[in-house]
Amino acid sequence: MIQQNLIKFYEKSFSENWDLPALSDYNGISYTYGELSKQVAKLHLLYKGLGIKKGDKIAVFGKNSSNWCISSMSILSYGAVCVPILADFKPGDAHTIINHSDSVMLLVDKQIMDTLAETEMKQIGAILSVDDFGILSASPTAAFKETNEKLDDLLRESCKGDFTREHIKYADVDNSEVAQINYTSGTTGFSKGVVLTANSLAGNVDFAIRSIELNPGEKMLSIIPLAHCYGFAFDFLFPLAVGVHVTILGKIPATPVILKAFSEIRPHLILFVPIFFEKLYKKKVLPTLQKGSMKVLTKIPGISGLIYGAIRKKLVESFGGRFREAVLGGAALGDEVEAFMTKINFPYTIGYGMTECGPLISYEGFASTRKGSSGKILDVMELKIDSPEPYKVPGEIMVKGEVLMEGYYKNEEATKAAIDEDGWLHTGDLGVTDEDGFIYIKGRSKSMLLGSSGQNIYPEEIESKLINLQYISEAVVLMNKDNRLEALVYPDMEQVKADGVADAIEAKMEENRKAVNQQLAAYESILKIHIHDKEFEKTPKRSIKRFLYKLE
Repeated sequence: MIQQNLIKFYEKSFSENWDLPALSDYNGISYTYGELSKQVAKLHLLYKGLGIKKGDKIAVFGKNSSNWCISSMSILSYGAVCVPILADFKPGDAHTIINHSDSVMLLVDKQIMDTLAETEMKQIGAILSVDDFGILSASPTAAFKETNEKLDDLLRESCKGDFTREHIKYADVDNSEVAQINYTSGTTGFSKGVVLTANSLAGNVDFAIRSIELNPGEKMLSIIPLAHCYGFAFDFLFPLAVGVHVTILGKIPATPVILKAFSEIRPHLILFVPIFFEKLYKKKVLPTLQKGSMKVLTKIPGISGLIYGAIRKKLVESFGGRFREAVLGGAALGDEVEAFMTKINFPYTIGYGMTECGPLISYEGFASTRKGSSGKILDVMELKIDSPEPYKVPGEIMVKGEVLMEGYYKNEEATKAAIDEDGWLHTGDLGVTDEDGFIYIKGRSKSMLLGSSGQNIYPEEIESKLINLQYISEAVVLMNKDNRLEALVYPDMEQVKADGVADAIEAKMEENRKAVNQQLAAYESILKIHIHDKEFEKTPKRSIKRFLYKLE
């Protein structure tokens, strides 16, 4: 068990950093640690008035915001179980998660609530707005209305005066208790709720505190979806545990807006996904390097160093100029980009993780990481490569230890498939290691794709929707070089011939593309459908050998 208790991190931090800024929405509302603590205390009184018990599940469904963070912190520190839902999930997926998780309360953005059906959320007894903590339930109980209206009075009564740092006292939550259920996907057929104990979250936070320098009063810019395990742990839990001021950008905007925010906030640590750096390299750095004169100059010793130094300086300044390192996670960094970043000595490092580990598996700081690796196995975890020669021959990466999930919620079959009898999590990723425990990922045996803003994309889900459409027999969803999704489809030739639409098949597929996109989140949308002229090759289990197929 991790020695540091998860909830005690926040009792201590919020008290010690009372007057420091804690959370800000970019160009919006801000909270000090004292103001954050007061709002959390008011929500605790509301939960108590509603009869919410320790261990009850409460769902949070909204875009990144300071109030989203306060909502989630209030749940954890009350001793309830937080069920974060990605803001991009469709209403049907959200209903599925809320019901499957047994959530009894929902905190949700007003705009999102307009798309939901309260009658579809079977166990939800109260709905609260993340925007302003007002009531959104269509028919709130008298107790709900009365308690919510009198929260300021109730807080004064409970404190016998003003709320101060001395009143910060949270639930006794042992690290062995469940703290979060994080759904890797919303669709019913693929939905898996990862059950994370306070120990898993505490292990991630404690490791970050010991491994990454951040100090009270320093700044971070939160860009990654907070409902995603990566964002939850390292853009939210970690910085608030050490007194950092987190500015939340909100919905992912265009690259120029992100860079403007970086220049204004000037964060001390950057957390992001590799695709952003790859886009910067391809759009801003590469065009400069490919100019005729620059090609010549970069081959001249001495001058090349000056040029690369100037590029490094410009890149560092574009991120505010004072960050110690950029930590990239969620996907591999392209070889060409990694080689260039290493050449110019850009302060970046790559980590590796999974939701099932809350999420971190491996990390090593910029100064001591090894090129091509995804960091070193956490000191609270064990690593095994399922290979006769784990230093040379790739095998499945397997891990176990303190941050490992308890299992998948109400899905014993999936849990047993993921974690073997000896407690090893089978990640589905292939790699090798070295004598010091650095992990070198060589391939993804799982088919998950990563969206441009770090969202998990499960192609099987999209394919299942495609094959339910007219004239589609089989489908494979792939990601193009611009990180957009395209589909290869094998038409249902019998239906095509029967309906006499062979000459119009391209138009029919365009209709299908538009139809399926209506069912998908924006980051899952299909850019183009390509006709594949024969059945896809399959394994003996009739699974498509997707590794055989690529886009032109």
